[in-house]
Amino acid sequence: APLPDALAHFQWRTQDQLDADKREALLGAIHKLPNPPQTLQQLLEPDLMARASATELHALIAGEPWIAVKVLASVNSPLYGLQTPVRDLAQAVNFLGLQSVRQICLQHLLATAFPARLPRVQRTLDALWRACTIASELATRLDKALHRSAQGPLSTQVVLSFVGQLATASVIPQPGLAGWLERDRLGRARLEQELLGLNASEIGHLLMQRWALPAPLLAEVREAGRVLVATPPPAQGGEGEGGGDGLPRQTLTYLCARLGERLALGQLASLEGYRPADDDSVDMHHLRASLSPPALARLGELLQTPALRHTVQQLTGRMAAA
Repeated sequence: APLPDALAHFQWRTQDQLDADKREALLGAIHKLPNPPQTLQQLLEPDLMARASATELHALIAGEPWIAVKVLASVNSPLYGLQTPVRDLAQAVNFLGLQSVRQICLQHLLATAFPARLPRVQRTLDALWRACTIASELATRLDKALHRSAQGPLSTQVVLSFVGQLATASVIPQPGLAGWLERDRLGRARLEQELLGLNASEIGHLLMQRWALPAPLLAEVREAGRVLVATPPPAQGGEGEGGGDGLPRQTLTYLCARLGERLALGQLASLEGYRPADDDSVDMHHLRASLSPPALARLGELLQTPALRHTVQQLTGRMAAA
């Protein structure tokens, strides 16, 4: 398909393309954000992600009792609809699964870096966290269906892909915040570059570099953000390695993030009937181009499975009720 005019006229900017004054101003703004606990770095170590177990997760956050309290509060909230309250992480893992609990831990650790000082900022951050929760759960379900666990949890990249937007909401000038989140991703990227010099994906990369998170993980997250403006290369490897299905990891990360946003913001009522092949929005132009026809068909089928649609519908319904 021909490149839409809106994409053709958008120039993705990187930090080395900023003049010195804009770069200094942006770095000064994001450096004022608090650093998350060191436990975040430990949680994202490649070895731990590859062999993660409930025991290791419990041991990791033992030094951060407040995280355990917040995780249990989240798990026992109406959001997850558990019939029986859980009392510890082991029970939480039994009810929700290790990856879901792990991503709840990750989100609470990240949240310490984005304290809101104004009600409007808090409302925006809350909306982004809702989107992140839906997107993360969607990624966890697709990971299981596609047998991609050998590459590490897809939901980790999905959660980290929201860091740039959370940072943007925290530092963007107040007049620019109004209506920012309601735009499509391309519209937001334009406004972000206009007001801050870089778009949210690049801002997130800068911030997470400052946190000294694993470089290969940051590179994956950055490339996922660039699916807005560039078609990622075809997936490599066999089915068991997560590549033979023709679904590049960056594409899945990007898709989950965009669907999480649309569902959380009410721009998409549910996943019923949604198929990437039929999504002609400018945000999805390069995503569609990254998938072969069989991969497109398979992804559409997976998004329509009753169990996945039911889980997403429960999350969005409970969020709306709350």
